[in-house]
Amino acid sequence: MALDPKCAPGGNFDLSYWNLQLPTGESGHPTTITASKLKGCKGYQDSSVFYTDDKDGALVMKVPGSPSSGACVTTPNSRHCRTELRELNSDGSSKASWSPSASKNRLSATVTVPKPDDGSHGTVIGQIHIDDTISTKPVCELYYSTEGDLVMGVEKTRKGGKSIFTKVGNAPVGKKFSYEIRYESDELSVSIDGGSPQKLDTYELDSPKSYFKAGNYNQGDSASEVHFYELNVQH
Repeated sequence: MALDPKCAPGGNFDLSYWNLQLPTGESGHPTTITASKLKGCKGYQDSSVFYTDDKDGALVMKVPGSPSSGACVTTPNSRHCRTELRELNSDGSSKASWSPSASKNRLSATVTVPKPDDGSHGTVIGQIHIDDTISTKPVCELYYSTEGDLVMGVEKTRKGGKSIFTKVGNAPVGKKFSYEIRYESDELSVSIDGGSPQKLDTYELDSPKSYFKAGNYNQGDSASEVHFYELNVQH
């Protein structure tokens, strides 16, 4: 389906099962936009951080930098700013929390990253996060760097702080590419541009209840920008 440059992101993408976390608000309490406000062609958008590209209809997600460089706001458990979608249950009524033992848990997207941040691995464009009642840490994060490298960081434990980083692909900065992250049948994998899934060790995580996130989670000091052309979750 062609993207409509005249519609808000909710008119081009099914955002009925996502909340949006923004880099604005008060310290430790960033603004969150609910799924009901994101829905539809006249749904929420903000011309500085979350909007439809007026040329090709892509969903544009921007972050001005870090709290020190971009005067942005972080969540309580992070030092980094984000414009990022957080998965909800299929009806949008509550926060998603699914079992990695299930037969299908997949996040797929087609993106360009015209402006990765200057962090050591770059901007996080997709992640699986452990259920917030269990841990404040992710299972894994997919990074995109200023060199176009795609790197998956996987936490070794639920306490975090011991990520293992694996290069899983490369796409020139500004070039369109796709990714799919799976955490199903107790196995974590990622594929780039439709390639075969690359399996990744989950160490001592022991398949915690989890949820997907997608967007622009800045890891550096410079501004970052991510454009989405497709975004889907399957369970």
